[in-house]
Amino acid sequence: MTTMPPTAIPGIPTVDLRNVADLPFVTFMEGLDIQVLQIDVEAGLWVVRARFAPGVTLQRHKHTGEVFAITFSGSWKYLEYPEVNVAGSYLFEPAGSIHTFHVPATNTETTEAWFAIRGANLNLNDKGDVESVWDAQFILDTYLALCEQAGHPRPQVIGI
Repeated sequence: MTTMPPTAIPGIPTVDLRNVADLPFVTFMEGLDIQVLQIDVEAGLWVVRARFAPGVTLQRHKHTGEVFAITFSGSWKYLEYPEVNVAGSYLFEPAGSIHTFHVPATNTETTEAWFAIRGANLNLNDKGDVESVWDAQFILDTYLALCEQAGHPRPQVIGI
């Protein structure tokens, strides 16, 4: 863990920095690796970098809070909308949005994106019923367990 040196100005907080080696990528599910950057369980915030293999489709889900996303490489879209997110794209999703995340199988590279998510993903079945919930606590618990399984030391995610 790297923390910036204390400031010389009283009352000004220091910043938290994590280098790439501090927070490993782990396989969350087939075709999806994640790196958890920050968690605030009380505020319902989870910030992740994600790497998606070509052809990955996530379960249709509803967001209970806003989502902010930046795409670094590759491309992805929501099956319900025509727009395609390409490298350099920024996306804002309002609370209540429902969609199915999809990476085209024709992609020739891994798609990498950064997401800041408030609230939860309510993962929906074909009838629209909630099948599972991904929130800050679930993501943190899953990430820590996957890091342990992979033999990584406990990562110092910002916020924990």
